[in-house]
Amino acid sequence: MSKFVLKGTRLFVNAVDLTSVNNKVELMAEVDEQESTAFNPDSATEVWREVLGGIISSKCSAEGQWEAGDPGKVDDAAWAALGAIGPVTICPVGGPVAAGDLAYLTTMLAGDYQIGDQVGNVAPWSLDATGSSPLVRGAALHPPGTARTSTGNGTAVQLGALAADQALYVNLHVLSASGTTPSITVKVQSDDNSGMTSPTDRATFTAATTRDAQTAKIVGAITDDYWRIAWTISGTGPSFLVIVSAGIGPA
Repeated sequence: MSKFVLKGTRLFVNAVDLTSVNNKVELMAEVDEQESTAFNPDSATEVWREVLGGIISSKCSAEGQWEAGDPGKVDDAAWAALGAIGPVTICPVGGPVAAGDLAYLTTMLAGDYQIGDQVGNVAPWSLDATGSSPLVRGAALHPPGTARTSTGNGTAVQLGALAADQALYVNLHVLSASGTTPSITVKVQSDDNSGMTSPTDRATFTAATTRDAQTAKIVGAITDDYWRIAWTISGTGPSFLVIVSAGIGPA
């Protein structure tokens, strides 16, 4: 990926796509620096500082234009999420998200929500959240702009195999659901080839009948290196918009 200007970064928090009301998002990962310098038995020589990496943390800050009055609006979603832990997915490159596109994902505690400004300004919002699981760099397994109305399979993405001390972290964001008694059940599958000729089910999310957000953790070792989602849909005239992101991190 070459240099680019931030124009359309995608932000998904729980079951809401905040992209169209978001104009700033910052993601941070930090390793706690722990001092481990000891006395040098040869006091005539220099002593160099020594440090060890401690606890790793992540944070996300976002802001934009305030809206309310619907579960898909930022104010409704932020109030519901405040003080709770939920999945967050960020796709840094704008435009339609496709399977395989870069994504950063984790679960975060929404701890600080602010609204309001001086007269004459567009009503703003800002939200700060702190990571509560590993922040992983991965890819989208399903694009948010493709409506699903019947049972099917997603595109295989080569995320890699899992060592015994690794896990695949998966975020499912169900952004909308319509129809009569609609239901979607999403599974994560793996295989050793892009054609997914003999897929193995690795995780199954709880059936979703409305906006929903779920996470899964698939622990290694797994030698398969291709991953996809499959979904089962039922109901009368059902239609769902979902985004699924996945990435490998420590188990």
